[in-house]
Amino acid sequence: MGYLNNTVITVDAILTKKGRELLARNDGSFRITQFALSDDEIDYTMYNPTHPSGSSYYGEAIDGMPLLEAFPDESQIMKYKLATLPRGTAKLPVLNLGYTAITLKQGAALAITPQTLNYLDNEQVFETSGYSATIADVRLMSTFTGMGVNSEAATQQNATTTLGTNVSKTVIGTQINLRSTTVNTLFGSNSTIKTTLTVVGLDSGARITIPITVNKSTT
Repeated sequence: MGYLNNTVITVDAILTKKGRELLARNDGSFRITQFALSDDEIDYTMYNPTHPSGSSYYGEAIDGMPLLEAFPDESQIMKYKLATLPRGTAKLPVLNLGYTAITLKQGAALAITPQTLNYLDNEQVFETSGYSATIADVRLMSTFTGMGVNSEAATQQNATTTLGTNVSKTVIGTQINLRSTTVNTLFGSNSTIKTTLTVVGLDSGARITIPITVNKSTT
């Protein structure tokens, strides 16, 4: 990872881990159908409407901020994606999963149905394109699937298996189904194991991350 020269306009694009995985298959499954923009590096508190040199310099400090080179770990970059919202939107959409944290016993199942609040004047709480859900360590789950979205992108994402040391997994749907692992060796000497679940609205760009704890069965 490094910094880009921000004195010139630069486009720095690389494949994500998922893109590299699909490209390596060499079976035609690698096709770029979507892209995302984000502003992770920008600190908007540096916008200065009292700059003595006038309005042309209000964003001078922001323009001079260092920009990171692209790198493929989606859990470390592009957390704050830019989204287009309807004109006149007064409140940013937020996600409600029905849980602020999830605790499961071994083998327990749970279905999560995300809802988007402050979205489309509150006339709609479910997003047409659905939601992407990323679990940081899928080994904690014996089942992790998305349902309710039948797009090609969703089908490909939901059918993907993890490779090598990549233990995160992303699925797409309007409902996310979880079932915790029954494998005791993952716990070692611990009575609990933990990970996180990140859900993003594919239309609104709203994002939420909650912790997941799996308790080892004592029976």
